[in-house]
Amino acid sequence: MAKGARASSIKANHVALKTKVFGPVETARTERLSAKLLALAQAPRPSAQKDVTMDVEDAAAPAPLKSALKATKQADDMEVDKDTTQAPASSKPSSGRIEKKRSARSRSSGIVFPKYKNGKKVGTKSKKSGFFPYKPFLPGLAEYEALGSGLGAPPKAPFDKVIFMVVDALRSDFVFSDESAFTFTQSLISNGAAMPFTAHATSPTITMPRVKAITTGSIPSFLDVILNFAESDTTSSLAAQDTWLAQMKAKGSGKLVMYGDDTWLKLFPDTFDRADGTSSFFVADFTEVDNNVTRHVPEELRNNDWNTMVLHYLGMDHIGHKAGPRRLNSIPQAKEMDGIVKQMYTAIESQKHLANTLLVLCGDHGMNDAGNHGGSAPGETSPALVIMSPKLKKISAGLESPIAPGDEFQFYDTIEQSDIAPTLAGLLGFPVPKNNLGNFIHDFLPFWSSADDQLHILLSNAKQILNVVTAAFSVSLFEGEGPQDCQNPSSDIERLGCDWKLITAQLAQSRKKPGHNDPLLGDLIKWSKQAQGIMSSTASNYDMTKLYAGQAIGMLSITLSVLSVAPVLGKSWVFTGIILLYSVMMFASSYVEEEHNFWYWAASGWIAVLIFKTARNSLTTSFSCVVVLAGLRLTRRWNQTGQKFAGEPDIARTFLAEHTTLLWALVFAMYMWNCYSLTSTGFPHLPRSIAKGASQLVVVMAAAFKVAFTHEDAPELLDWTANKVAELTTGFSLVTRARGVFIGIALALAQTIGAEYMSGFRRHRFATTRTIHNLLVLFLITQSRATNIPLIMIFSAQFHLLHNLDLNLAEVTITSLLFQYMSFFAFGGTNSISSVDLSSAYNGVSGYNIVAVGILTFVSNWTGPIFWTSATTIMLLRLRASGEKNVLRNYIALQTVFAAAGLVFVMAACTELRTHLFIWTVFSPKYLYSMAWSIGQHLGMNIGLGSLLFWLGTY
Repeated sequence: MAKGARASSIKANHVALKTKVFGPVETARTERLSAKLLALAQAPRPSAQKDVTMDVEDAAAPAPLKSALKATKQADDMEVDKDTTQAPASSKPSSGRIEKKRSARSRSSGIVFPKYKNGKKVGTKSKKSGFFPYKPFLPGLAEYEALGSGLGAPPKAPFDKVIFMVVDALRSDFVFSDESAFTFTQSLISNGAAMPFTAHATSPTITMPRVKAITTGSIPSFLDVILNFAESDTTSSLAAQDTWLAQMKAKGSGKLVMYGDDTWLKLFPDTFDRADGTSSFFVADFTEVDNNVTRHVPEELRNNDWNTMVLHYLGMDHIGHKAGPRRLNSIPQAKEMDGIVKQMYTAIESQKHLANTLLVLCGDHGMNDAGNHGGSAPGETSPALVIMSPKLKKISAGLESPIAPGDEFQFYDTIEQSDIAPTLAGLLGFPVPKNNLGNFIHDFLPFWSSADDQLHILLSNAKQILNVVTAAFSVSLFEGEGPQDCQNPSSDIERLGCDWKLITAQLAQSRKKPGHNDPLLGDLIKWSKQAQGIMSSTASNYDMTKLYAGQAIGMLSITLSVLSVAPVLGKSWVFTGIILLYSVMMFASSYVEEEHNFWYWAASGWIAVLIFKTARNSLTTSFSCVVVLAGLRLTRRWNQTGQKFAGEPDIARTFLAEHTTLLWALVFAMYMWNCYSLTSTGFPHLPRSIAKGASQLVVVMAAAFKVAFTHEDAPELLDWTANKVAELTTGFSLVTRARGVFIGIALALAQTIGAEYMSGFRRHRFATTRTIHNLLVLFLITQSRATNIPLIMIFSAQFHLLHNLDLNLAEVTITSLLFQYMSFFAFGGTNSISSVDLSSAYNGVSGYNIVAVGILTFVSNWTGPIFWTSATTIMLLRLRASGEKNVLRNYIALQTVFAAAGLVFVMAACTELRTHLFIWTVFSPKYLYSMAWSIGQHLGMNIGLGSLLFWLGTY
């Protein structure tokens, strides 16, 4: 489907639901990094300009600049090849220009096959390290270079201090729209004291890679999504990279201070002379995380010993994750942020030591209308950027504010987030960071009235980008006296080389006629933007040997696995058809985005097959299948996912949000069902009264926790009854309540398994497995959002009906496979990073524990598949009791064939489509999800948990 249609649909959905959509609680920051010293920042370097302050002249922008900007207006909107960017076959990285990080290996795991575990593990590891290589970088700190052509020392900088204020998830409309509470900031835009932009943030839109882009000017690797969770992986640090922070520290004109999100302290260890990091794990806190930052501001504004102050506020992001951007709390939060801007701007105006201070307000990323981020939706990639100073009034007459967006979330001029680094370099007087791909924002060129100074700024920026380009491609493409061989360039990079040769010739010619730089200024701006586009999308850093080696090993593993289960596989054309259809679907971006439709239709079609099969024998069983089919239709509308209908009205976010009494009636009904199941079949070794009391106690504790959690998370979902329950159960923290529930479930599991072991596994094996299943269901309910709990009741009813059908092994396997995937999407899952639900990742956790948080995160996102893994085990036990042999082995083998085929074909799609426009926004996230499905769900749940439950039922 067309991307334009997608965007229009999403825009309509935003308007329709802007007051109704609420999102899950999500921890604002999962980026846990480890880093070493920023030694290079301390290294002395020659300074070409000692006096970095100046008074801006009253003169308006010179005519040459106006002419150049007018001539390059179309260049601002130019597009690089949208499908592929290919390097010439002969191009190779220049020797000695790039230092690759090889100090740490990429972590990987493989799919476990019954007989061929190691082969698949090697294949996955090879593919992962080849497809997600560590990005090369130019080491060391940049220094001013002699530009020649009569250009002297770098021009004086208009500022010597910077206050860099990051408001996490500050979407552009939060500042610029007519509904914004940033009234003071808008007044600065109107009177010319502030210049506004929409700063485009590339995917992945999470804090750590966005901070990398802002500080280095480079385009971070998608591997940063994985490295967010690897605390010991030092490759995510910026200790050895050139950044504008390192340049400001190397200037030696003042200290660096930082307050807010401790991601900055992880990325830049020992860079800041004063710092107070704020943990961002618990998003229920709207105020304390920001008060911890603001309390330092008045004192620092009085200090005169710093040249850089970084502030990173988390409250706005926390509110978004709680209930979306339209929550009532967002208005007071925006007013608070605007008040802090006013406080700092007023100090700049009134205090002499701050007269040459530049104030920058920006978001690291935006958010979608569910309050999440990480993907590439317009709201996620459109943070605001406002650069403020009283000096700007001399070069700007002001702009209308507030305004309506030109397109979705596009206010004023749109720049790349990486453009911030070279712009700060010019305004603050230091060399552009070595790995920068950003462009100096030409709106600030009027600060320098001299055409030669403007040329110096743009040429320095262009030459620095040229160093990055020649490090990735052949230097010879950009060398030479003239464009004699540029009649028919065969690729974008050759065309870029030809354009640079023209600029070089033009530069030499312009120096013969001083003051005639206007065409050259425009050409430099155009060339830099073109180079930025090519380098941002180029695919020159893949290790093709590893890619194809991983692919070959994976295909070998599939072949061997299919051979091991050929007799069973040959009897089920449906299972084979599912594998083939799913594998082919992975090569189409639209099908990957809308994958949920495949599983809904496949599950519905399969139940229809069962209806026709059972109709010959019993109308009762056929009716059971019809009920299961009706349940599927209901689950399909529970959570709208994908791209085409994202944000459309659904049951969970619109209907139940408006009918809270019905919601809690369903929630309490699920708890009562679980309690009844436990009391009727649970704890067979205990006296009836004790078993009943224990079951009721643990279920009541779980229900009380869920009510209290929702009261803190989304109080608008509570009805009168739930509010009363919340009031009656006050007094304990959520962490304590969650721990109580988990301990109760753990003790019940220990008693059940221990009593069965003491009896020799002879009397109540099937009842024991049922009890474990019901306790697992209670745990899954605890890890689910309140609006999704009724889904588990639907799944339980479907399981009860399917369990009574006379299904063979292949049919049980197909049913389990289809319902595992169907339930994942029914709970709101997608193939986008932004849909990862971390609302229950910290239940019972008072501090960061990567193992505990990782397990809880997986369980809360794979609740549906885990339920069907446990339910399938009970169905397999029934098959074994009927006399069928090798039940578990053949079931795991069939599931392994699908898991292996799915992962290998996703790998193949990523390899073949590595130059596709959506490789990083569609296919790469899908590959990460495929690894989670293969390692977490297949290896951990189907094989690990399923085998354990089966063993307990058959020992």
